[in-house]
Amino acid sequence: MATRPFPSFLIYIDGAGEYRWHYQASNTKIIADSGEGYKRREDCERGIEIMQQSANAEVWETQAVTDRRR
Repeated sequence: MATRPFPSFLIYIDGAGEYRWHYQASNTKIIADSGEGYKRREDCERGIEIMQQSANAEVWETQAVTDRRR
């Protein structure tokens, strides 16, 4: 079996039988995920393609305070 390179995307099947992806950094930490399950692998792969294309997306910052506690 080949050694997985990092950073890289990992496609997997979740407990509901849907496809998801993780993006793991060179230190193997998950820094992004699909946020939703996909019934078709092709749709999951398209989500990855969108993320890869967004690498050139602009970065915006807000001064608003966000409380992320739930």
